[in-house]
Amino acid sequence: MTFHTGLSRDGPALLVRDLLREETLEDLSLIAKLAPDIVALQNVDFDHDQYAASLIQERLRELGHAMPHRFTARPNTGIDSGFDLDRNQRLGEPRDMLGYAEFAGQGGMLILSRFPVRERQSKDLSAALWRDEGAQNLPAGNYFSNQELDVLPLHSVGAWDVQIETPDGPIHVLTTHASTPAFDGPEDRNGLRNAAQLTFWRRYIEQSKINNAPFVLLGTLNNDPTAGEGLKPALNALLGHELLQNPVRPEPTALWSSGLSLQVDYILASRGFGIRAAKVERAFDGAGASRHFPVWVDVIWQ
Repeated sequence: MTFHTGLSRDGPALLVRDLLREETLEDLSLIAKLAPDIVALQNVDFDHDQYAASLIQERLRELGHAMPHRFTARPNTGIDSGFDLDRNQRLGEPRDMLGYAEFAGQGGMLILSRFPVRERQSKDLSAALWRDEGAQNLPAGNYFSNQELDVLPLHSVGAWDVQIETPDGPIHVLTTHASTPAFDGPEDRNGLRNAAQLTFWRRYIEQSKINNAPFVLLGTLNNDPTAGEGLKPALNALLGHELLQNPVRPEPTALWSSGLSLQVDYILASRGFGIRAAKVERAFDGAGASRHFPVWVDVIWQ
């Protein structure tokens, strides 16, 4: 399952405070009701000592769905680039961070699992540089200087290849929270960054980085196949890739207060899996703090 949660706050440690007060139970109750074996959560504030992650696991256990294993890592959000990336003549603002955020760790990611995580076989790919995806995936006209490109990561939040030992064998959980392809200028830096992140995953699975093992690519890709902002060729090349199957029928996975509804959250399973069922879980509409709906797929080992 993948779920872009409402587990982010406006300042550091506020999520931990709310978890201690049990003020975040709407989204966690939803997860417990759906009872996934493995879930990739987006928009979860990260703290160095992983207090929030531990409290989330504790609350889920209290709600009757224990997920004792986890993987998380520091996201790129809120880390100051030292440059004026949005060219507004001011430094140190959220859009000048390596990934947009008000503070370090805001809106990170968290994988929870009923099964053990193979830490040594898992990879944090978040440090990959944007420039390494090629000049065609960067804003034109030397928008970024060489000094900026030396520090600017491709992934605004993060990208992980997490190996989990299930009763049927190991599975690679590939997960990301891609850049929002909006809130920029004519250079389309955010749209290009989103497209480059999607291209990164296509190349990653093609180059056998997962050694032909079963895998699932899931998370918030922040791009709809036909509507909204974002460069569609990169997304559709991923959704239609011969190594992947896209079992969730097209429908919105997120609703904004403006009335905009888009499909931006995905689960793409490798071809070696059979699919028992797949769904955008809209039965809990309005029950949680997130504008996104959980998306789940029930796979069968073949």
